[in-house]
Amino acid sequence: MNQAIVTGVLRQEPTIDFQTAFPAGLESVKYQEVLAIAAQQRRIVVSHDRKTMPSEFAEFITINQSSGVIIVSRKLPIEVVIEELLLIWPASTAQEWVERIAKLPL
Repeated sequence: MNQAIVTGVLRQEPTIDFQTAFPAGLESVKYQEVLAIAAQQRRIVVSHDRKTMPSEFAEFITINQSSGVIIVSRKLPIEVVIEELLLIWPASTAQEWVERIAKLPL
């Protein structure tokens, strides 16, 4: 995830528990394991990978429960991504994202 997005979101809403792959030690971890760790921690995965993540997610939820995935296009302006994530945060519950994948903009 683009650090500018994370920083922008946290500046406006510091209560969002946003964890990126680098500090979490997940940079070189395969998607199935990332999805499993996120599910264990009840985290929604936010990813720029529009090509691989959807199929990995589809495979993962055939035998596991996921907290959900949000796909963010790198072509979207950073301000739009920040705004969309900040709209999603208070407008939905964690339960609404279980087994769900969505692409920004919604």
